[in-house]
Amino acid sequence: MHADEFGFGTQIRKSPYFDATVRWGAKGFSVYNHMYIPRDFGDPEQNFWNLVNDAILCDVAVERQVEITGLDAARFVQMLTPRDLSKMAVGQCKYVLITNAEGGILNDPILLRLAENHFWLSLADSDVLLWAQGVAVHSGMDVRIGEPDVSPLQLQGPKSGRIMQALFGDEIMDLKYYWLRELDLDGIPLIVSRTGWSSELGYELYLRDGSMGDALWERIMAVGVEYGLKPGHTSSIRRIEGGMLSYHADADIHTNPFELGLDRLVNLDMEADFIGKAALKRIRDTGITRKQVGLIIDADPLTGPNTRFWPINVAGQEVGKVTSAVYSPRLERNIALAMIAVDHARIGMQVEVVLPSGPCMATVAERPFFDPKKSLAAA
Repeated sequence: MHADEFGFGTQIRKSPYFDATVRWGAKGFSVYNHMYIPRDFGDPEQNFWNLVNDAILCDVAVERQVEITGLDAARFVQMLTPRDLSKMAVGQCKYVLITNAEGGILNDPILLRLAENHFWLSLADSDVLLWAQGVAVHSGMDVRIGEPDVSPLQLQGPKSGRIMQALFGDEIMDLKYYWLRELDLDGIPLIVSRTGWSSELGYELYLRDGSMGDALWERIMAVGVEYGLKPGHTSSIRRIEGGMLSYHADADIHTNPFELGLDRLVNLDMEADFIGKAALKRIRDTGITRKQVGLIIDADPLTGPNTRFWPINVAGQEVGKVTSAVYSPRLERNIALAMIAVDHARIGMQVEVVLPSGPCMATVAERPFFDPKKSLAAA
């Protein structure tokens, strides 16, 4: 298929890797942050095995960057998130939540600190550029906020380290989990971080010149071929195994961090103020009425991820919803993330899930379902 045959009009942006992904077999796209993202390179189960056994290269240029600079950049970034950033070093990355005045989650990006007063928020799917610019207007702070020419690729899987070594030399092996480095690959300017949306060993390569997208993609694939590297897409199977959130599915503006068990990302005792602090204190003190759990769904193997929220019932009453579900070929079971009333959220409890094919039983389970300590990603 030719690249021009995909089309929603010019309002949906194409990434610098778009033509390369089509050449390498991308057959379907969806829209994320107003951009095309490849979602189909053939069999999603094969994509999963490629990821967990070897390595895949994913176009994630949809992870747009909100760049925050200026004398007050650090103070401003702290105002956006309940996570304590006071000890965040230059060169470090952190998973953060962006909250609104009600404590609702607007985004769950990776924050990168490139310099003392230079930050990127590497976004999930929502318009945080507009939020940050709006917050800045009356803040009285010296900050500049924009979207730079930066487009990430994800190189993920157990062989990603060897591919990075072949590309950048032995020094890259010193890069620690959730740290970044400024690098140049044959004249291609990059920020490289030990991060990714896969729960596997992985790297993100942030291209800083969109005109070089094709060259970067082809360079990585050429080096990776002997290690079994395949073009791929972010794996729903692997991210649900790893209990990783998909914004708009597992969390949204009406979800708070405590419901997700992400208390570690909320520091209500720090001196610094942040948007949502008073609301999150109230929620902490009052307690939550629902929480995220894992579910094992007792049904025939699901043929793909759910495309709507499935109701969860107990004794004929609706008590929650399945937010993300998929069949894991490795675990040989249907696994899901769900939001459920706290009274029914204990591990081992039985609930009923209403699939499109009809009701079936499910069991509340620990999440993540696989590698709970993230030892693979942090190795």
